[in-house]
Amino acid sequence: MAKQHIDPQRLPVDAIAGEAALPSERLDAAWLRRRLARPLAWEPELPEDILFRLGKLKRASVLIPLVQRPEGLTVLLTQRTAHLSAHPGQVSFPGGSAEAEDSSPIETALRESEEEIGLQRRHVEIIGVLPDHATASKFLVTPVIGLVTPPFDLRADPGEVAEIFEVPLAFLMNGMNHQRMSFDLPDGGGRRSFYAMPYERFFIWGATAGMLRNLFHLLRA
Repeated sequence: MAKQHIDPQRLPVDAIAGEAALPSERLDAAWLRRRLARPLAWEPELPEDILFRLGKLKRASVLIPLVQRPEGLTVLLTQRTAHLSAHPGQVSFPGGSAEAEDSSPIETALRESEEEIGLQRRHVEIIGVLPDHATASKFLVTPVIGLVTPPFDLRADPGEVAEIFEVPLAFLMNGMNHQRMSFDLPDGGGRRSFYAMPYERFFIWGATAGMLRNLFHLLRA
């Protein structure tokens, strides 16, 4: 597949997913612990078209950090630096490639979060994982969900992270904020669809939005 550079912010919105926002009680840390401990049946949205086209995928993990703020849970995200070879300038969760010494996908997510943004694991309570997510950059990513307890100090790795910010979980868990977009693949490869969740000056899209979409499905089941 030829490499393609697109500006997703210039694409038209094909549709709004439109599901109702999660009720406030489902955005509570205690409720999330119970749901992740005993998840109900739900159907993930996975980019299977990419999975089958890409061949062998490299293992990776990300942390979905849910920060326990007095005003409610937020999702901690990063904006990647513009010079990176994979997903430059995009909004992402802290995380990265699995290393041989990592004992599990959870260990990968915690180690990478410490390295990328200085989030110490003593602040993170792991409460569950989402289904693996294939990316166009040939990674198979395990999303690890963690509750993060303030106060904590963050320190962005300037080689990887341009900015660290938080988005209210309530905003992201509302189907009215989930935009569906698409573009044509090169060389007659068909059309690829993806989700976007623009928030203030940040454009959350692609794999990050896809994982948030699956978290939404899990919590609304």
